[in-house]
Amino acid sequence: MSAKKQMILIVNAGSSSLKCSLFNVDQGEVSQHFRVKVANLSGPARLEIYDHSEHPDGVLVDKQMLDKEQLDVAHQQAHAQALKFVLQWIEQNTPQYEIAWVGHRVVHGGERYAQPVVVDADVMAFLETLVPLAPLHQPYNLKLIYLCQEFLPTCPQVACFDTAFHTSIPRIASEFAIPRQYTDEGVRRYGFHGLSYEYIHDKLSRLDAELAEKKLIVAHLGAGSSMCAIDQGQSRASTMGFTAVEGLPMGTRCGQLDPGVLLYLMQEKGMDAKALEKMLYKECGWYGVSGGIASEMLALKQSAEPLAKAAIDMFVYRIARETGSLAAALGGVDVMVFTGGVGENDADLRAAVVKQNAWLGMEIDPRRNQANEYLISSDASRVKIFSIPTNEEKMIARHTLKQLGVA
Repeated sequence: MSAKKQMILIVNAGSSSLKCSLFNVDQGEVSQHFRVKVANLSGPARLEIYDHSEHPDGVLVDKQMLDKEQLDVAHQQAHAQALKFVLQWIEQNTPQYEIAWVGHRVVHGGERYAQPVVVDADVMAFLETLVPLAPLHQPYNLKLIYLCQEFLPTCPQVACFDTAFHTSIPRIASEFAIPRQYTDEGVRRYGFHGLSYEYIHDKLSRLDAELAEKKLIVAHLGAGSSMCAIDQGQSRASTMGFTAVEGLPMGTRCGQLDPGVLLYLMQEKGMDAKALEKMLYKECGWYGVSGGIASEMLALKQSAEPLAKAAIDMFVYRIARETGSLAAALGGVDVMVFTGGVGENDADLRAAVVKQNAWLGMEIDPRRNQANEYLISSDASRVKIFSIPTNEEKMIARHTLKQLGVA
């Protein structure tokens, strides 16, 4: 009997979702084989599994609802049951493969981790201290590391951080105008979506190495949205800061907000820290502006309600405004890249943003844009504009191999 093919499992956990990918390793490079999505862990959970071995975009090979016998929807057990189900599916449907290594997306690495790191007890103890800085993501990222230690005890694990790419942001751009003692304690801008930005820069380097070293603005747009200024491959500014709630208005997160609003809500409305946290993370953004119509862009676009349009218009305006801010941080802009679920797929939104950015020398090619080509700017555009799908999981797989010294 031939030996099983060793694979990398990539794990990306959200508060109510679990995404996993299985990667092949061939001569030091990785290729995605399966991608698993378990959504709505609070129930009823939805499972989708895609095979990427023959088609880059993946072919749906399994789709089902997971009932209580398959998935205990009690919140404290849901992630464990979902991971068990995924591992059982892999074992039953791909007996020729075995999981040898595990890579995790972890939102926050703090000031300590500027690079991915092999997980041990000391690493986990430090990452636990960062939970208050990313309450929507960090607890679940860490929970899945603990679960993988339990279910896959012989597999070394690597934590890859969304904040790591932004450690190159200069001090003047990373600090707040607050008392020095708090800055020294670590209250500063960290930036997020770093794995996505790292992948986009790598992909652009493969498309045009010379262009990738110029002044880039990348817009990672989705339910969680941010933008990043990149110069010579290094992050120079980010719209997200101390937490992932700052910057652009998102699906349910408010984005930039005058701190005086929070003081007003505390003093005049009697809201405490828990109530404010719930509002800022789960009741604002597109959902709040639309009056509760939706937190998903597609649903907003399909709605005839004026407030749905108002939420979209605000999103476009803020993207355009932040483009100008990041261009100022860079001292110009040569390239703009749209990525993320909305950025990759919403041609109308891209066109609206570029129209507002015409003063920067941006001009879109309608045919290229509607066709979702990589290059979507017109030949006359001074700024090259791209639409590039991101792949954070592939970046994590590459980092996992490198950290573990796998040839």
